[in-house]
Amino acid sequence: MSLSSQVFPVFWYQDHVRLIDQNHLPNSYEIVEISRCDDMATAIKTMIVRGAPAIGVAAAYGMYLGAREIATDDRDSFLAQMESVAQKLRETRPTAVNLFWAIDRMLKTARQTVGSVSSIKAVLLTTAQTINAEDIATCEAIGEHGLAALPPQPAQLRLLTHCNAGALATAGYGTSLGVVRSAWQANRLERLYADETRPRLQGARLTAWECVQEGIPVTLITDSMAAHCMKRGLVDAVVVGADRIAANGDTANKIGTYSLALVSKAHSIPFFVAAPLSTVDFKLETGVAIPIEERDPSEIYQIGQTLICPAGTEFYNPAFDVTPADLITAIITEHGAMQPADLIQLKAKQLG
Repeated sequence: MSLSSQVFPVFWYQDHVRLIDQNHLPNSYEIVEISRCDDMATAIKTMIVRGAPAIGVAAAYGMYLGAREIATDDRDSFLAQMESVAQKLRETRPTAVNLFWAIDRMLKTARQTVGSVSSIKAVLLTTAQTINAEDIATCEAIGEHGLAALPPQPAQLRLLTHCNAGALATAGYGTSLGVVRSAWQANRLERLYADETRPRLQGARLTAWECVQEGIPVTLITDSMAAHCMKRGLVDAVVVGADRIAANGDTANKIGTYSLALVSKAHSIPFFVAAPLSTVDFKLETGVAIPIEERDPSEIYQIGQTLICPAGTEFYNPAFDVTPADLITAIITEHGAMQPADLIQLKAKQLG
């Protein structure tokens, strides 16, 4: 993949953060400049920036922006105010665990840095930039491990994905779409089928857009067409991302992922989850405890400015569902592809 085709949805530029406004894709490519923590919180909440890893990177920068706004030279007062900054960012999106992971890492850095408040602020910016760079490297590693985990036959695969877990959902390259990119570069991809992903249409608006930018063959289908495509033999494997993974491998991802896993099992098609290790919440034993964000009903009752249902209709709009671990063929992290039950052993190795 050439440098000119790479997409970086969140990055530091001079004295502010630049975000690709994903609410306007694919109709227009717009950059939003963020210089205040409050504006970063709004950007995360309104999905200007979205996708668990990208949210984590954005939150890290948000922590630095919040630190920069604190006007005190007293270390204890500064650290106390940083807790308030952290809480503001935690309240933006409850399901994506990378958000909390990045915030906690920034807080830990602030507490452990020796020196003046100004020196802490400088280290926080460096830490946010490090998180940014680490995420790109992590996604590239996920892509390579995912390529090795894909079925050996046929030589060129037809893959299916849901939502957008591509460069736009990370600092660059992507998780599940990173696997697709690696397969494309290795001449192992015939075609990607992309679910449109109701209600916010991230598959149609974002995944298809990324593929078109890079010349990856992509066919858009509605969410309800996946089983039909599988029955016709058009899909060799499914690769999705994740917003939070419990210690046992239960995985929360964009609404519709659970049903996709069920129909994959019914057709004996391997179902892979691609995500960085930071997406695994080892404090949760199972997916039952994963909080599920419910979003504004306007995402359901209208498309753009067009109403699509009669007045008096009631709405339920969960943004995520949880796929049980026993429906997942393997979870692909930067450390390799593994059975969901092996996540705990991986964590033990990391701690050891």
